[in-house]
Amino acid sequence: MSRKAVLLRVGIDSGCGGIQSPLFSDGSFEFVCIPDNKRVSVHQYGSLIGKNGRPHSDYFPLRKQETVAEQHIHLDPEFETFSYGDPTTPKRSLRKLERGDYLIFYCGLQEWNEETGWHTDTSPALYLAGYFVVELAGMAADFTKTTLKKEFGKNFHVRYPPVLEKQRDDLVLVKGGPGSRLMEKAHRISSVGKDRAGKPLKVLSPQMQKVFGTFGGKVSIQRSPPRWVEPKFVDSTINFVVGLD
Repeated sequence: MSRKAVLLRVGIDSGCGGIQSPLFSDGSFEFVCIPDNKRVSVHQYGSLIGKNGRPHSDYFPLRKQETVAEQHIHLDPEFETFSYGDPTTPKRSLRKLERGDYLIFYCGLQEWNEETGWHTDTSPALYLAGYFVVELAGMAADFTKTTLKKEFGKNFHVRYPPVLEKQRDDLVLVKGGPGSRLMEKAHRISSVGKDRAGKPLKVLSPQMQKVFGTFGGKVSIQRSPPRWVEPKFVDSTINFVVGLD
C-alpha cells in the first residue's frame, strides 16, 4: 500500500496566543504551544523551559510575562512520546493515516532579536517544525482504555480525564513511531499571496510547490485544515522532510 503524507499547522500564533514562536539567527527555533484556556494542564509558560534555558513566557511582551507565566499550556503535539490529538471536525480526516504515513507539522515563526529580547520587525512566515512517522491513528472512541493510556497517555486530550470524557467521541489521535522528530532547524515554506479580496495571505511558496504539490490547487496554508499531499508528490515530500536538519 502506498504511503500518505499530510501537512498540518500547529503552535501559537497571533490569533491564538497572541505571538509567533521565535526563530533564532542560527535557524533554530522554539516551538511554543497554544494556551490551555481550560486550565487543566500541568504545564505553564513560566515553568516550561526551552532549549535556550528560557521559560516560554520570555517570548511574550515584557508587560505580559508575569501574567503569562501562570497561563496553562495546551501541549499538543507533544514530541516526548510523539502524540497529537484534536476533537474538531476539520482534523477528523487524520484518522485515515496508517502506519508508515507522515504527519508533517508547520508553524508560524518570526525572527528573534537576542539583544532586545523581542521579535524583529520582519514579518512572520510559516516554517516546517517536525513530523511523525505514523505508528497508529484513529478515533479515541475506537481505542481500548489500555491503548489510550499506553500509546497516548502523554497527550493533552488523553492525559486529563475531564477533557477525554468530554471529547472522546470526537477526538482523533495520531501516534508517531521511530523516526518522528521535532526539527533542530526551521525551514520556510510560505510566501505572500492574496485572498479573493486582495488582502495578503500566506501560501505555499512556488519553490515548495515543486516538493509538496499544490494540494489540489489549495495552496493557502495560513489558516487551513489538513493539507493532503497528492499521491504523485508523496515520495518527494517524505524525502525532503527526512533530509532536513
